Amino acid sequence: MTPKTDTQQLELFAQDFFAALEPVAKKPSPPQPLFKAPPAPPRVLPAPPAAQSPTHLPTHLPPHLPPHLPDAPAVPMRRIELGPHKLEFELRRSTRRSIGFMIDDSGLRVTAPKRITLAEIDNAIRAKQGWILSKLSERGERRAARQQKPPVAWVDGAELPFMGAQITLRLVPAARSHCNFDAELRVLTVGVVEGLAEHQLQERVRIWFQAEAKRLFAERLDLYAARLGVGYSAFALSSAGTRWGSCTTGGSIRLNWRLIHFSLPLIDYVVAHELAHLREMNHSPRFWATVESVYPDYDGARAALRTRSQELPVLFPAA
Repeated sequence: MTPKTDTQQLELFAQDFFAALEPVAKKPSPPQPLFKAPPAPPRVLPAPPAAQSPTHLPTHLPPHLPPHLPDAPAVPMRRIELGPHKLEFELRRSTRRSIGFMIDDSGLRVTAPKRITLAEIDNAIRAKQGWILSKLSERGERRAARQQKPPVAWVDGAELPFMGAQITLRLVPAARSHCNFDAELRVLTVGVVEGLAEHQLQERVRIWFQAEAKRLFAERLDLYAARLGVGYSAFALSSAGTRWGSCTTGGSIRLNWRLIHFSLPLIDYVVAHELAHLREMNHSPRFWATVESVYPDYDGARAALRTRSQELPVLFPAA
C-alpha cells in the first residue's frame, strides 16, 4: 500500500500518521497533548487580596485570535458491517491511483480514486479489516488513557509545556489584563482582574501560545523555504484536532499552533515536511528524499512526534 496522496492537499496527521503505510520509525524517542477534552463549565473565582498572588484567576480576552484558514468542510460518513462490528468511515475521492486508509482520532478515513465503485471500496475495507479494527482499538485505548489524565490546574505556579520544556505560570492581581513572558526565567506572568472566569484565563494563555506559534512558525518557514528553494503563497495557524499541518497545491500552508508545546527540532520537522510538498505533492521516495535533504533524521522526528503528543497534559479542555 502506498502512502495516502491527495493532489489538492497533503496533511500531516497528528498520531500514527501513515502508520500502516510507511516503515516503523527507526529511533523511538522518549515521549510529551494536545487534543480536545469535553468542555468543562466555566468557574468564576474571587479575586485574591492585593498583597497575595491569586490562585486561579483569568483576564480580559484580547479582541482577536491569530487569523487562520477555515477548516475543511465536513465529509459525509458511510457505514459498513465487519462481522459483529458496525463501522462508520469518511470517504474522500481524489486523483490517486489506489485506495488509501488512514486512522486518526476521528476514526477511519478512506481515500479512493473517482473511478472506484462503492462496492470495490467496501471490499477493500473488508480485506483490510484486521488491521483497521486493530488500529481503531489501539487508538481508542490511547484516547481513553489520555482522557483520564487530570487537566492542568490553572493556579499560580502551574507548569505549562512550551518549546519542549516547562514554563511557570504566575498570576498577579491587576487592574487591566496583561501577559508577559520572561524567557530567561521561563516565567509567564498574567495580570488578572477581579471576578473573571477561569475559562478566560485559559483563553488568554491560549492566545499567547498562538501568537508565539505564529511568530516562530513564520521564521522557520522562511528559513526552510530558502533551504529547499521553494516559496509558499500563504501561511496560517490551524486548530485541527488530528493534523499537525497541511499543504495545498496552491502553496498555502497550515501549521497546528499546538506544535508550540514541542521542541524546535520537532517544529522544524513539520515545517520541512510541509514545505517539501511544494516540490513533491505526494509521499513518494522522492518526497522523503526532499525532506531528508534539509532534515536528515526525519524518522526520529516522526517517532518523537507520535509519542510525545500522548504525554502532554490536558491544557485547554474547551479549546
